[in-house]
Amino acid sequence: MKITDSEADQAILEELGERLARRRIAMRLSQADLAEHAGVGKRTVERIEAGESAQATTLVRLFRVLELLPALDAMVPAESARPMELLRHGGKTPRRVRKGKTPEPEPDDWHWESK
Repeated sequence: MKITDSEADQAILEELGERLARRRIAMRLSQADLAEHAGVGKRTVERIEAGESAQATTLVRLFRVLELLPALDAMVPAESARPMELLRHGGKTPRRVRKGKTPEPEPDDWHWESK
C-alpha cells in the first residue's frame, strides 16, 4: 500500500506497523530481540506492529535498531533559511511565525469631530 493523504490515520498506522514488522523479520529479529535492543517492552513492539499509536521516542528507538534513521532523516529534511529571510531578519534565522495585522477598514463617513 502506498501511503497517501487520503488514507485514514488508523490505516497509516497499520501500514507503518506492517512495514516495521517486515523490516524486523528481514533482519531476522524476534519481537523480543527488537524490544530488548530498543529498550522497550515486547508488548510495545506488538502494539506498534498491530497498528496502535506509539510515542515518538519509542519509534526513534525502533528506527535506530532497524537501521531506518536515514529514512527518517529523508522523511523530514532539515530546513534552511532562505537568503531573503536572513536579510530581513538581520542575518538571524526566524524562530517563529508572526501573523501580519490586517488593517482595519476605514469607515465611509469618517470626519473630524469638533468639540
